[in-house]
Order: sequence, then structure tokens, then C-alpha cells
Amino acid sequence: MKKYTIVIFAGLLILGLSSSCRKQLDLAPVSSVTDGNFWKTADQFDSFVAGVHTQFRANNSAFQTLGEMRADIFATDPGTNGTFTGEATQGFERLWTQNLNLDNPGISSFGGFYTNINQLNLLISKLNSTDIVSATNKNYYLGIAYGMRAFYYFQLYRSWGNVIIQTEPTSGSTLNISNLAKAASPAADVLALIKADIDKSVSSFGSDYSFRNLKSYWSKSATLMLKADVYLWTAHRGNAAADAATAKSALTDIQTNVPALQLLPKYSDVFATTTKGNNEMIFVSHYQFNEATMSFVQSSFVPQSGLISNFYDSLANRQFSPTIDNWGGLLRAPVRIAAFRAFNDKDSRKLASIQPAYQKLADGTFKIAGCFTDKYQGEQNAGARLITNDFPIYRYADLLLMLAEAKVALGESPVTELNLVRARAFGANYDATTQGFPNQTIDANPTEAILQERFFEFVFEGKRWYDLRRAGDSFVYEHTTLPASQAYALFWPVDRTTLTNNRLLVQTAGYASF
Repeated sequence: MKKYTIVIFAGLLILGLSSSCRKQLDLAPVSSVTDGNFWKTADQFDSFVAGVHTQFRANNSAFQTLGEMRADIFATDPGTNGTFTGEATQGFERLWTQNLNLDNPGISSFGGFYTNINQLNLLISKLNSTDIVSATNKNYYLGIAYGMRAFYYFQLYRSWGNVIIQTEPTSGSTLNISNLAKAASPAADVLALIKADIDKSVSSFGSDYSFRNLKSYWSKSATLMLKADVYLWTAHRGNAAADAATAKSALTDIQTNVPALQLLPKYSDVFATTTKGNNEMIFVSHYQFNEATMSFVQSSFVPQSGLISNFYDSLANRQFSPTIDNWGGLLRAPVRIAAFRAFNDKDSRKLASIQPAYQKLADGTFKIAGCFTDKYQGEQNAGARLITNDFPIYRYADLLLMLAEAKVALGESPVTELNLVRARAFGANYDATTQGFPNQTIDANPTEAILQERFFEFVFEGKRWYDLRRAGDSFVYEHTTLPASQAYALFWPVDRTTLTNNRLLVQTAGYASF
């Protein structure tokens, strides 16, 4: 029998969220856990499922980079060579200037996704050959595994097109099947696998629409959100009516069977550390004090405390303070001033997503210097800020706006869904006659209206680049720095190391190989 290296990760900590899992696990030391001494108890399956979610969380930085960093949110502003605080961008600028190549690929090793794909393959294999796990958990875990594998392959499909398909577990210690001596499969085959896995996930979950562990475990609703995401993508590329109808059906399935899901009244509450597992969230990557923090935020997206203290919050007419505004980060990727200014001042999402910083002039007036994202404010501990907010993958606002998109594709009105989102955004300032659909100027083009609403709603949730790509290539050229003459760069290059390790792989068309 093949020996597979089992990676438990730090996922055991996730089990602490569920009182039903607070048992003493009968595990060998992680360094010696292999296929021969694992899979012996139901608790071991539980811990492995926790592990694949922990590894999923480790991929959040890649999800955010692939889904947003090449769009029109982040950039240094015209006339500057660095961020407004003076910190160097250190290569991040290649993302928003579309200047990627095999040595500067933006993302290496296919995001590291194949590590967890291999774990999911192993989980599927073991679940399909065991009678140790209860029927309820077995079906739920299969629903998770197929759904999460489809999600990974959808990331790969949208980003590289042709990629390696591997649905059987591979042995070895690296668990990096991108380095197998195996050629990539055509994008059409990857899409077929994604849709097949989605169907298997839905079937496995059956009638179980429950959420587990504060919505940090994949669920049937997460699979249905992915299904809508996938079929809207294909609806914009042919077979529009049938695929849009499939997307609409998946979304209304969630609404019918999970009626507790709804928009929270206050936008900022959706992301607060005190409201985790709230009724707007559908699937999140969970972070917890003394367990894990969203470190990629502080490593690149928020400023050093000492540097931000040189600027002002104009609304409060106060200079930023290192003890209050102690982001403790490095600002490699600032938010564009133009992106901040695109919001209506009455839109609560503006200041709940983006923090502007101003210079105070000699005459007492303020001049904007730059911006950074502050959607995830974390919590304070011993004078330090820890980013422990949950990172949303799917939430109810996404459901509403995808439903609006499906309706437009079907020739129906998106008024209900768009206006629910807009009304929450403007709160007491909402005036349907000026802010409601179809009364804004942009509403003359419903696709642009939905794209704009998604822009405002999902800043720093890894959506914008994928949204523009889904709507069609022309929207990418219109809203980003990528010109139509560089159409090959809609996809990402394969890095040099991956091409070297697997000589059966070929470079993404349009990029230099070596």
C-alpha cells in the first residue's frame, strides 16, 4: 500500500470552536503521521477536515492577490514612486501595472493550491472507503471536499486556464503536485471537473444546509454560491440564458432553504471581530485571538504606526497617533485616491473600507496624501493591533449582487437586489429617487451598475479582478491598466521554478518561457 504523508497543519485549533469536537485526539506525533497510522478513528477524520480548512486559510493572501491586485483598487498615485508614507512597493506595482513575467509572476507555484488539493484528494479517497465516520459526517465531509476542490480549480481555471488536473492523492513529503512530471489539461477539461465536483458536493450534502464552526467550514450554501459564480462566468461566454438560469436557481435555493441569511443593518458590523458567524456571512476563513491573525494585511496593506503619525484624519481634525492608529504594518499596496473618491460621501462603505490620510497645510486646510484599506481593524492587545477579523469568501451581499447579475442576463430587472444593497450602504441617507436603481446615471447600463456596486461592496475581499474578467474582456480593458493589445495577460504567467521542475508544463501563451 502507498504511504502518504498526512499534513494535519494547525487545524486542530479550529476544532475548539465546536463543543462536539473537544475530545482528546488519539494522534501520533505530526512528524510521524502517515497513511499507515492514521484514519483509524472518527476523530482523526475530524482533525483532518479541520486541517484542510486551516490550509485554505493559509491561501487567503493568494486568493486576494489573484482576485483583486491587478484591478483598479490598489496603486501608487500619479507622480509618486512609492507609497504616500514613503515605503517601497517592492514589486507589488507589477500587479497593477500588468508587468508580470516568469521571474516576476505575481503568484508562484499556482498559489500553492495543489498542496491542499492533494489533501482533499486524500480525504475523498479515505471517506469513500471507510465505515468509521458516521453517515452524517461522511456526507458532510464529502460535500466539503468536493466543493473546496472545485473552488481551488476555479481559481486555477480563471487565472491560468490550462492547469494540471489531479484527482487522486499523490505520495511524498512535498505534497506539491504542480511539480509532477505531468502536463496541464485544457481549460475546458478543468471547467468540466469544476462542474462535476460541484454536482458531487451538492449531492453529498443532500438536504443538509447547516453551518459549522461559525461558518468557517465549507457548507452546501458555499457550494451553491460557487455554482452561481461558475455558471455566471460561463453565461457571459455563451449559453447565456441556460447558465444564467442555473446560477439564479442556485442562489434562490440558498434563499429558500437558509432564510436566516440577510444583510446586517450596519455595513461595518459585517466584518467586526465581535460579530463572527453573523447572519450575512456564508463562508469565511476564521481567525481568532491567540490562534491566528491575518498577517498578510499587516505585511503589505497598512502603514507603519510611526509613519502614519505624520498625517491627519481630516474628519476628526486630528493627527494620527501611534498608540491609537497602531497598524504596525508595511504599506506596499496603497489604495488609489481615485478609488476612494469614486464612493459617494454618504455611502457608509467608503470610510468602513478605506482610510484616507491628509497633510495639514499651513492655512489649516487639508490635502489628501493617500489611502489604505481599513476594513479589517482587528483588536487591541497589550498595545498592539492584531488583525483577527474573519476573511469573507462568500456573504449574502454577494448572493444578492450575483442574483442581480443573473437576472440581467435573463432580461429581468435587478431592482430588488441592487436596492437592498444600496439601501444598506446609505442607511438613513438613502433616497431611492436618486440612489436607487434605475435612478443613478450608471444604471443605464445594468452590467456597469452591478460592477460598480460590487466594487464598492467588496473592496479587499478578492473580487474585483474576477468580477471584471467574468463580465467580459472589454470591462478589464476599460477599468484597469491592461490594454487590449496585451490580451494574453488576462491570464497569469507560470513562474520559472515551476517550469523548471516540471518540464511537461508550458508557459501561459504570450509570456516568455525562458
